[in-house]
Amino acid sequence: MKYIFKFPDIGEGLDEGTIIEWQIKKGQKVSVGDSLVTMETDKVVTDIPAPKEGTITATYGKTGEIIHVGDALVEIEIEGVSGAAAVEENTSETVKEEGAGVVGTLEIAGNSALLAASDEGAEIEKEKLPKPKKALATPVARAMAKDLGIDINAIKGSGPGGRVMKDDIKNYSKHKSYKQNAVHSTENQDEAMRVDIEPMSQLRKTIAKNMIRSKISAAHMTIFEEVEVSELDRIRKKYKQEFLEKGTKLTYLAFVVKATAMALKKYRSINSEMDMEKGIMIYKNYYNIGIAVDTEKGLVVPVIKNADKLSIYAISAQINELSTKARNSQLSMDDMRDGTFTITSYGNIGGIFAVPVINYPQAGILGIGRISKQAIVKEDKLAIGLMMPLSLAIDHRIADGGETARFINQIMAYLAEPVSLIMD
Repeated sequence: MKYIFKFPDIGEGLDEGTIIEWQIKKGQKVSVGDSLVTMETDKVVTDIPAPKEGTITATYGKTGEIIHVGDALVEIEIEGVSGAAAVEENTSETVKEEGAGVVGTLEIAGNSALLAASDEGAEIEKEKLPKPKKALATPVARAMAKDLGIDINAIKGSGPGGRVMKDDIKNYSKHKSYKQNAVHSTENQDEAMRVDIEPMSQLRKTIAKNMIRSKISAAHMTIFEEVEVSELDRIRKKYKQEFLEKGTKLTYLAFVVKATAMALKKYRSINSEMDMEKGIMIYKNYYNIGIAVDTEKGLVVPVIKNADKLSIYAISAQINELSTKARNSQLSMDDMRDGTFTITSYGNIGGIFAVPVINYPQAGILGIGRISKQAIVKEDKLAIGLMMPLSLAIDHRIADGGETARFINQIMAYLAEPVSLIMD
């Protein structure tokens, strides 16, 4: 039986991906769960596992090409299945795969994905019809050519394997006197070259979409506070070297994650979400803290699962691991799903207070500003204190001002006296 496996819906609102690397080739035998292809989506780079055991008879798409959910990925010859058995197989529309690169349920694109031996003829031939030859190019280069109105197939690429690069398109544009009419209307080519036009990445499009959705859907309220963390700093410095010797870096963020998770257990509305269509509140009895990570491609939010049950060391190790994976584009879908609250730390780059945008549909997000020494009054005496600025944005539909203030006060109490994290 010929089985056409199509690019599955891997969740998180993704509808397309870019082929990074094929892990198999024609004629190779695969088992359920074997990696077929490495795909880059707007959030992660992940491997797509094989849903069936068999022999690869065809692959669809080249490295660097964008494919959409429902597009054919591979054709697998499954031995010992034909006729009525193939029709019976055809009724299954989902494949659940545990332990593979993509976590969850893989949606198969309808019954046309499975073809019985008696049906192969015209359908298989249709799948195998020769396609117009396309230039090998990165998604960025292909989008740039489109914006400039250039046929990318007419350009000779200078990259590996003849791949068309951005510089190839720019040079071609200059020599052929193309104008960027779709973006910049001008009769003077020199005027058009005063700006660089580049397509938005999939990640940037998703960030923009999510920010607008959050602002439209949630009633943002922000509260600002400062907490004196000299005792926290003393403890961090005391154990910093010990943590390094164990292979991880101890930062203030680890304490903030733990304090936030513990505070959420006391104020359940802030660990919830609202479903307006159904008229219900969803209170979550688990505490998964998302941490915003700045990468070259944009902001991503991996999640520390069950942070309330983890030690400071375990949280530190996860922060280091997830941050490294994020910056190397190695996050999996499981690394980013099911967060209940988010923390964004911008202070190490710059900024004291901010109005962070809620990671909708979560109820809130906590921002950490730049920590600095300040003059404070302690026991009626002037002293030097280490102050940590906090900015808490809450969906005011879900939590009222009083509960929001008590929640941030609880976080501050934990941070001011870190020993309370193990005493409470």
